[in-house]
Amino acid sequence: MKAVLNSQTPQVTRLFSNLELYGSKLSHQPGSILGSTALIAGTTVGAGILALPAVTLPSGVVPSTVLLIAVWLYALVSGLLIAEVTLNTMRLVGRPSLGLLAMIERTLGKLGARVAGGAYLFLHYALLVAYVAQGGEILVSAVEKVLGVQNVLPAWVGTTAFTLLFGSIMYLGREKFVEKLNSAFVAIVLASFLGLLLLGTTHLNTSSFSFQNWSALPPAVSVMFVALFYHNVVPTVVTQLEGDARKIRQSIFIGSAIPLVMFLAWNAVILGSVSPDIVQGTSGGETVFDPLQMLRSGGAGEWLGVLVSIFSEFAIVTSFIGFVYGLLDFFKDISLVGQGEPSKRLPLYSLILFPPMSLGALNPNIFVAALDYAGTFSVSVLGGIIPALMIWKQRKEQEESNSISQPLVPGGQVTLIVMIGVALVLIGKQVVSMWKL
Repeated sequence: MKAVLNSQTPQVTRLFSNLELYGSKLSHQPGSILGSTALIAGTTVGAGILALPAVTLPSGVVPSTVLLIAVWLYALVSGLLIAEVTLNTMRLVGRPSLGLLAMIERTLGKLGARVAGGAYLFLHYALLVAYVAQGGEILVSAVEKVLGVQNVLPAWVGTTAFTLLFGSIMYLGREKFVEKLNSAFVAIVLASFLGLLLLGTTHLNTSSFSFQNWSALPPAVSVMFVALFYHNVVPTVVTQLEGDARKIRQSIFIGSAIPLVMFLAWNAVILGSVSPDIVQGTSGGETVFDPLQMLRSGGAGEWLGVLVSIFSEFAIVTSFIGFVYGLLDFFKDISLVGQGEPSKRLPLYSLILFPPMSLGALNPNIFVAALDYAGTFSVSVLGGIIPALMIWKQRKEQEESNSISQPLVPGGQVTLIVMIGVALVLIGKQVVSMWKL
């Protein structure tokens, strides 16, 4: 049967329709740009924001602002590449709901899937190490402040207490309870962030904005990669929006631009609240000075310190919950361990929580370093090299079969070479610095 189209017929751009069965009727459940945008923004805003001031302080506000925008553009291209891979794969297999690792295996084979799986595991464990170390430090500081003492409790106490407290909540609590608790924590994060920005503007040192050291920028790239990483949810967005390329582009652009604006404001307020003498003292880049630690201790006013502490701790907790769930899903996909009663889940939770807790207790100052390695060796692979390789292969296969598809990213192979090149340079630089040590 032929369908007659006229100028008044709306053009359908989606690949499929999300249908759900209610009773005896099928109901169309189209995803919304707003919902998909919120998913990307929510995934991006996490504990990675806390490490930004420590790595951007040596360069200053203006240089770090330029670099943040550049890294965001790189992440945007990467996200669109993953979306294009998802659309192409959906056309080939004829079904939605394909995860990132499943698509990598289908496109690049088992070797590509193993490399991606290793990068995925390293990313999650490195970030959990960072979160329990920093979360434990803030927890100990808060307890000592309440007790009116200083530097009494060893750092490993905080790391262990943080892991056991929030790990136990996830292990013993029902999924719905953890979901509601996490939503409440997210609300606290947003409220404290707004309060922090408003209060922080009253403590700005305008002279701090004039300081610029462009040569101190490179070490900040990998941490910015982590802070702007949302690519694991792109396949979900493509499925929610029924493969509509225009809506997908809008959601990825707006959803990643919202955190960018937040990060730029956060970076300016925190660096602007620090004394110019401290900024110039860190310009060499040999040592890492965390301005948040100084602000939490009341270096720019007691109330600002309280807000920074609340925002930092709950941003870490929400990210901690998300990444524990990520590892739970990963291990459940490759094993039957963890199914059923809570007692049967104990080995899996131990496997997830014990290594980060141990490493965090041994090195409480590992927060920035762990994020650095995660950005270099995991995000560079998952968000830079692998998406470019998958698109390269898919576009070549499309040319050979004379099939038609609409690229979401312009520039052809030049863009893909740049994506791979940037990631390889970042990895190479990190390997050289490790070799020197």
